[in-house]
Amino acid sequence: MTATWWLMQGEAAVGELRQYGVDQPVFLCHFTPGPAWETARAQFEAWSALRGQDPDGSRTARVIRSIMDLGLRLVPTDDSPSMALFTECILRIDGHTARLRC
Repeated sequence: MTATWWLMQGEAAVGELRQYGVDQPVFLCHFTPGPAWETARAQFEAWSALRGQDPDGSRTARVIRSIMDLGLRLVPTDDSPSMALFTECILRIDGHTARLRC
């Protein structure tokens, strides 16, 4: 069975995630941008672009904080409870693929 989630910012659809596999503990998903993708695209691209050493985690923390500040939630299509990003799940988007850990 595969799962589908809507990435939402309030009532605006940022994108859709459709699971195509599992790499424990991560769900592997196809990502389709939604009408509100431009509000979050730069933040997810910045996280995807992080490379190299980050000994104290400050670079990573700044990027994640910028995503958290967007107030994004994942809303499952099966009527399960929604999840706040980085509070209840971690989501990485890189182009048309995503990795979700809940």
